[in-house]
Amino acid sequence: MYLLWGESVGIALTILLYCEFLGLIWWWGHKISKYSHPFRYYGLSFTVKNGRDFLFGLSLGSVTLCVFMALQVGFGWLTLQTVNWLPLSARLLPTLGMYFVDWQGAIAPGLLTAIGVGFAEEMLFRGWILSELERDYSQKTALIAASLFFAILHFIKPLDVVLATWSQFVGLVILSIALVLARWRCEGRLGVAIGLHGGLVWCYYIVNTTHLLKPTGIVPEWVTGINGNPLAGLMGIIFLSAIALGFRGLPKR
Repeated sequence: MYLLWGESVGIALTILLYCEFLGLIWWWGHKISKYSHPFRYYGLSFTVKNGRDFLFGLSLGSVTLCVFMALQVGFGWLTLQTVNWLPLSARLLPTLGMYFVDWQGAIAPGLLTAIGVGFAEEMLFRGWILSELERDYSQKTALIAASLFFAILHFIKPLDVVLATWSQFVGLVILSIALVLARWRCEGRLGVAIGLHGGLVWCYYIVNTTHLLKPTGIVPEWVTGINGNPLAGLMGIIFLSAIALGFRGLPKR
């Protein structure tokens, strides 16, 4: 498909390959692991309970990132980029129009992207891979292995980029630990993990697309997030650790 149609087929090819992956893990679960309902075993079930879990996770992820950024604005580490209120009324309306178009073009596409990313990555890392590791190893070993695997696969980059953004690796490991604990606390369902992952991606997408926030330079990038990525900063790692500890402290349902 790529050779025939070039770059324009990139997204379609990605979706096709992921559908193939879903078919393969269903076959693997049904024929190799002998599960009667492979997707349900991997945490994917279309039930009201899992839907509520998803909405809770989406809200938690969105609110967490909003609080994270609001605190940094309050500390003076980030500044809000507001509309340029020009004195000439003839130029004011076009400015406002562009501002709202930016937001309109960020919220809905961002939500769709976030849900897609959340579903795809959770079904792979906290669904299939974690479940298969749990078959042969202890929960602790499965947790560590799945989290390292998640971080390493996100870090296949040139060496200079790896060294420049090393703190993001720590953030990815802690994020994975939080998502694994979220699944364990919900009877193995993936709803909260998909929602939480999606909520974080959604808020980050909106802020990036609208250029809402800008670092003031008062503190180093490794505090707020290298290249604006919350996962690559001390504050982000602290917030993710708090979420992980919160799920760890919850009783299993």
